[in-house]
Amino acid sequence: MDKSAAIIKLRKELHQHPELSGFEHETATRIKQFIERHHPTTIIENIGGTGLAAIYKFPKKGKSITIRCELDALPIQEENSFSHQSKRKGIAHKCGHDGHMAIVAGLIFWIKQQSFSSGEIILLFQPAEETGKGAYQVLKDEKFKALKTDYIFALHNIPKEPLHSIITIQKGFSAEVQSFIVKLKGKESHAAEPENGINPALGISDMINAISKLNVPNPRDENFAVLTPVHINMGQRSYGISPANGELHYTIRSWTSENMLILKNQIETTIKDICRKYQLAHEIEWLEYFPASSNEIESNSHITSAAKENNYEIIERPYPFKFGEDFGWFSNKYKTAMFGLGAGINTPALHNADYDFPDALIETGINMFQSIISNIMKV
Repeated sequence: MDKSAAIIKLRKELHQHPELSGFEHETATRIKQFIERHHPTTIIENIGGTGLAAIYKFPKKGKSITIRCELDALPIQEENSFSHQSKRKGIAHKCGHDGHMAIVAGLIFWIKQQSFSSGEIILLFQPAEETGKGAYQVLKDEKFKALKTDYIFALHNIPKEPLHSIITIQKGFSAEVQSFIVKLKGKESHAAEPENGINPALGISDMINAISKLNVPNPRDENFAVLTPVHINMGQRSYGISPANGELHYTIRSWTSENMLILKNQIETTIKDICRKYQLAHEIEWLEYFPASSNEIESNSHITSAAKENNYEIIERPYPFKFGEDFGWFSNKYKTAMFGLGAGINTPALHNADYDFPDALIETGINMFQSIISNIMKV
């Protein structure tokens, strides 16, 4: 089997056996076995949970470059019926992490042929990106800290953009994202006598209306903000009871940490005022935080240079993607840059049940990382 076939075979095996965030044990094992079979090296396991890093050192101490990808899949039932469809009910690789892993693992064939005089290449397979916890856990892990890498690069496939195009962004790759739950408590009463209780329905209605006014949907506006209600829960299916309890779940996003802090303060004030109006006790729980990822100037220039060297179409995006990416945790500590890889105009969108990573992108991703690494190592 040639190397291209081996890499595609790995991608399809990973697709067939997806695992949710924090539980990627079998996925990590498959990656480890692939590396040990084709180009053995030092492998550090259990980084930030189930993560692992393959380390390739050259003779002299030099620049250390980390290429990062993600291990986890999503809680989505796959609709595709191809031969490599997911074998796990309700779990599937619908964000392309199987393809990202195949690209990074596939670099080992090229690394095997290199004779750099100095430096180090680290292939990082990170857990739990989808929950925003994985990169943070990796950063806290002493095993990763000890590597003292200089650069961290990553990519993400982007459906609805031309196949093989390289999407660059000067300011940063993705939005700052935060989710929250507001838990409300009133007082139960008979449904025939709601005046004897405190039903949270009107409070929830007012909150949705008030929070919607904080939206600034124009992505070109520096105060860009999107606040999306994702779940509401109130009472039970008991038609004789006016309920006491309710929950409202949101995910919110902005371009910067500063704007996110302002937004959170506005939300907390709004909820507090409405709960006072309706005599509701409340508790706010903040969760699933994705810091905005920034592209460091030098690192970003290496991406542009690599795209030009490989004659790939470059699309300069004027603002970040709206989705969250926990790569932002690395941006706070290291020289980082992330780029988009066009996955084809007709490819289903990320997180769609019929999405599948295009195997044609594997070579493109490998070529980009090879050029980035070579340009830094040769300086």
